[in-house]
Amino acid sequence: MDVAIIGIGIHPFGRTDGVSGLEQGVHAARKALEDAGLEWSDMNFAYGGSAAAGAADSMVSKLGLTGLQFINVANGCATGGSALQSAYMAIKSGMFDIGMAVGFDKHPRGAFTVNPEGSGLGKWYGDIGLALTPQFFGMKIQRYMHDFGITEDALVRVAVKNSKNGALNPNAWRRKPLSYEEVATSRMVCHPLRQYMFCSPAEGGCAMILCRADKAKQYSKKPVYLKAVSVKTRPFGSFEVFSQSQALDRTETPPTVLASKAAFEMAGIGPDDIDVAQLQDTESGAEIMHMAENGFCKDGDQEQWLKEGRTEIDGALPVNTDGGCLANGEPIGASGLRQVHEICVQLRGEGGKRQVPRDVKTGYTHVYGAPGLSGVTILAR
Repeated sequence: MDVAIIGIGIHPFGRTDGVSGLEQGVHAARKALEDAGLEWSDMNFAYGGSAAAGAADSMVSKLGLTGLQFINVANGCATGGSALQSAYMAIKSGMFDIGMAVGFDKHPRGAFTVNPEGSGLGKWYGDIGLALTPQFFGMKIQRYMHDFGITEDALVRVAVKNSKNGALNPNAWRRKPLSYEEVATSRMVCHPLRQYMFCSPAEGGCAMILCRADKAKQYSKKPVYLKAVSVKTRPFGSFEVFSQSQALDRTETPPTVLASKAAFEMAGIGPDDIDVAQLQDTESGAEIMHMAENGFCKDGDQEQWLKEGRTEIDGALPVNTDGGCLANGEPIGASGLRQVHEICVQLRGEGGKRQVPRDVKTGYTHVYGAPGLSGVTILAR
């Protein structure tokens, strides 16, 4: 039983004073229903998640008390992607015909706060400063730069590209393009990562309607088909944010590699077949590492790719055409679904000024979350 996405909806990301995270999720859900020409009462089920804005199933109080199955999902930054996979499996199994995946959040200002005890670590791990995610990101990209010859120039180019793309996206939070100099001279946060190389906690909501593929044309003139959905957790030796120590031999198969390989195998295609991609860019270094971990290039090739503009909207493989996390921020519950939303927009030819200027047939999304898991989707027209 193949699965299609027949409706998409989004609440603009950023800061929306006076509007709760739940209300932003409801807004996105109603937009998705409208896009599919359906009512909430038509849904057989829903999967949804939020890290900081309450239980997603509370949405029924605003959308309607129809008695449908609604299951809350929590999987770090991969919450939205995991909600989508759950919805995919519910239809793929034959249990349901049509339903919703939704995510939203409303994080307070400032850096993400981390609860080490919630991830099986002692309180001491945070007390001595080891749970600082920017510090982890800095250490991880330092090691990668040392091993594969990546320079600060590449980090700057990612941030410049994504800010430029975000300026073309009406739903993005940060819509001012940044110059190379502005990024390169911004305040150092955790070496080598500067202020404008990081995303920020944010607000927003995103939803999509899924159905059996054989019924998709009943609801949408432009259905998008889910060819693969994969979520994988970390193997031993993977370098992750809550690792208390490092294995002597570093694994070459972190969770992203596992999820990517599984997705490509499921879809029956390879990296060269992808026309546009959304890759987790919590900070500039993450996008660079994930280009290789997802199989699109070899470690170290990113430097040349970025200089040649291969990941620009008009490049060989456009990456983060909506500005990614750097421009949109990261409301945890909605972030993974935003990536899929953008691929659907591109496949439907509705990207406006940020539309990839060629025939786009396949898309790819990748989300990474603590304490070390990755979700990948492959979509096609």
